[in-house]
Amino acid sequence: MRILVTGGAGFIASHVVDAFLSAGHDVAVIDDLSSGRRENLNPRARFYEVAVQEPAAADVLRREQPEILCHHAAQMDVRRSVADPVFDARVNLLGLLNLMEQGRQVGLRRVLLASTGGAIYGEQDVFPAPETHPCAPLSPYGVAKLASERYLYFYQATYGITYAALRYGNVFGPRQNPHGEAGVVAIFAEKFLRGERPVINGDGAQSRDYVYVGDLVRANLAALTAEFSGAVNLGTGIETDVNTIFRLVRGLCGSDAPEQHGPAKVGEQRRSVIDNRLARRVLGWQPEVSLEAGLRETVAYFRARLGGGAAPTA
Repeated sequence: MRILVTGGAGFIASHVVDAFLSAGHDVAVIDDLSSGRRENLNPRARFYEVAVQEPAAADVLRREQPEILCHHAAQMDVRRSVADPVFDARVNLLGLLNLMEQGRQVGLRRVLLASTGGAIYGEQDVFPAPETHPCAPLSPYGVAKLASERYLYFYQATYGITYAALRYGNVFGPRQNPHGEAGVVAIFAEKFLRGERPVINGDGAQSRDYVYVGDLVRANLAALTAEFSGAVNLGTGIETDVNTIFRLVRGLCGSDAPEQHGPAKVGEQRRSVIDNRLARRVLGWQPEVSLEAGLRETVAYFRARLGGGAAPTA
């Protein structure tokens, strides 16, 4: 298949690119390198350094004429989305529409959207949340993801372009950026390995559904050819609080730093965990990597980057 991956120099999408290439697909990548890293780029993929909301991104679709769009490029900082919702919409919503308007003219057949299984539901009423749970996003980031899903439904109904909105849990793993609006696993791992003392926001009892990036790669591969169209949760269905993550990562890093708590983030979601039964049914997918195994791989990656050992193989 001819596949265009946006955000392909980023944490999750770079792993997806590797898997698509290994499966024999023809892959091109769009990334403006605002948060993605050039070192994550697979040299076997054609690379275009461009932002998805710019006219040049539509030119890439005209040139590549992809059958599949795997859309991971995003403004992913929830706090920035609150501070500047116009910028968030320009990237996360208008960027998608820019690609879709050109895609429908060049034979695009299917879209895989990296959506969110946390921000899209808001404060949950049911744990774990199924796809039928009301969507009540509390940030412009979550609103834009929900709107993106609705637009993809429009393009399917009007132009026959099928889609899978992959509602990711809290993703962690090798290549995750430990800076800025980053995952707590990456932040803790780097700080512990540098001999620093991470700060836990609030009481640390806030919980998330932590899913390993390698498991999401398998879901993207399955979604390429699945007949399913719509939104599907990709998580473990297991809640883990931040205090537990702190202790597990600390142990793997060989640190004895005591817990240190700082102010809670204003408006931070308290609990988030998603039901994956639909994914099992329509994608034949379920998570295979345990939290502990995934954390070992992640810590090994950061240790290697900091010069403390060999890089992990997965």
